[in-house]
Amino acid sequence: MIRNPILKGFNPDPSIVRVGRDYFIATSTFEWYPGVQIHHSRDLANWRLVTRPLDRASQLDLRGEPDSCGVWAPCLSFADGLFWLIYTDVKRYDGNFKDAHNYLVTAPAITGPWSDPVYLNSSGFDPSLFHDDDGRKWFLNQQWRHLSDSVGGKPKHPAFDGILLQEYDPAARRLTGPIRNIFPGSPHGLVEGPHLWKRAGWYYLTTAEGGTGYDHAVTMARSRNLGGPYELHPETFLLTSKDAPDAALQRAGHGQIVETPEGEVYHTHLCTRPLPGTRRSPLGRETGLQKCVWRDDGWLYLAHGGLVPALDVEAPRGVEASAPEPDQPVEYRFDGATLPLDFQWLRTPCPERLFTLTGEVLRLHGRESLGSWYEQALVARRQEHHAYRAETRLRAFAPDTYQQAAGLTTYYNRSKLHALMVSHDDALGRTLTIMSCPGEWPDARLRFPVAPMQVPDGPLELAVEVRGAVQQFFWLTGGDWQAFGPELDASVISDEGGRGEHGSFTGAFVGLVAFDTSGRSCPADFDVFSYRQIFTPN
Repeated sequence: MIRNPILKGFNPDPSIVRVGRDYFIATSTFEWYPGVQIHHSRDLANWRLVTRPLDRASQLDLRGEPDSCGVWAPCLSFADGLFWLIYTDVKRYDGNFKDAHNYLVTAPAITGPWSDPVYLNSSGFDPSLFHDDDGRKWFLNQQWRHLSDSVGGKPKHPAFDGILLQEYDPAARRLTGPIRNIFPGSPHGLVEGPHLWKRAGWYYLTTAEGGTGYDHAVTMARSRNLGGPYELHPETFLLTSKDAPDAALQRAGHGQIVETPEGEVYHTHLCTRPLPGTRRSPLGRETGLQKCVWRDDGWLYLAHGGLVPALDVEAPRGVEASAPEPDQPVEYRFDGATLPLDFQWLRTPCPERLFTLTGEVLRLHGRESLGSWYEQALVARRQEHHAYRAETRLRAFAPDTYQQAAGLTTYYNRSKLHALMVSHDDALGRTLTIMSCPGEWPDARLRFPVAPMQVPDGPLELAVEVRGAVQQFFWLTGGDWQAFGPELDASVISDEGGRGEHGSFTGAFVGLVAFDTSGRSCPADFDVFSYRQIFTPN
């Protein structure tokens, strides 16, 4: 069986493609750098992160972009011996405008080299590329209508002004010909995330609808003509959890069809696993996969029936799929020349200003504050479980002012974070303290839930445990781990925390951070970081 979600922790908007017997999924990365995550599988059950292709300034520069902007909804395809990756760079979130720019990069192999981008258009987000069987290529995207009251985290149907279609000319490297609005969406509204699939003379269009919250869905339509008109699926939706509040997978929507070599059909989708008893999703929007069947009426349906996505899904026939591999504890020693692939940083294509790897340690160069949208020395990995423990060793850090701090953080964005920080106090010298921003939007005010405590110079070991909605920091002293500070609200480090549903849509990270608002770039050296799932009684 395939166990959902197949990509745990902040892997939304999954675009899937098969090349031979290899499957690849591209997911959104928003303000995290490098841009776009691509995972690989041979059996649809076990997936491995292989690359993040948007890794240089000519392809992507996110400095100054607000939280939850950046790379939205990539589309990955393969044709003519090339991988084609379409993506949006969204520059604005609040207000009527989005300022969304769409680009195309290509590569001969999934690991590159990936080309510099071709600019396509800026009329909306969620772009995709369809390769028709006559060799022509067609670009689709959602059209954004700013003449509405859709502002920030309050999406309104009129702003989602249908799905546009235009031909792409690969020789001229530009869009060409008329622009047609081919699909206004269903009455459910908020149509976005288009993908086309062709079968038996029909063009099938799947879109995301209902927004990124608990009304999310995959809507399906079809037409004999590429340009429409498109008729809706008999059920309107292919899948959704909007009417199943007790389903394990919530907020299901936005995905793409893939067919196995044997002709079996699957559909990816994003989903969330809210904390029990809440409507908060620290793990962000993850990737699920559902088996589907074509029925005699020529429409696609979930193989298990109904509309609600299943946790366990039948694996493809003829594939010697191993059982999904259990999550193992992982320890990272920063003694190599490159950052481990699990880690990302924020916004900038110039990571050498944020961190360096010396061969012994990961050295963070203190830059701007925890709330910066430009240069923030924060290196972190995704939270993948509702209960986990992370540990690190701060091997060297010598602050001489309260404007310098370094430590361990659980981080969602500038208004949703908790950080265990080593800093300086004029009376105490080197100190340990907690800086917290529990969803204080839009002002992102820090809270200090514990008085600074003097700690000795030299290496210092720090840890955090998250158990559902409860978080506790620890430090190692005298050979024993001791709790530091009060229990904190871990549920706020989530999609719905603070601003609420639709307000943000990335996921929780845990990692290492340093800042120096004096402008002297005080270094902080870390030599180890570990992450492991905590198993709790049901």
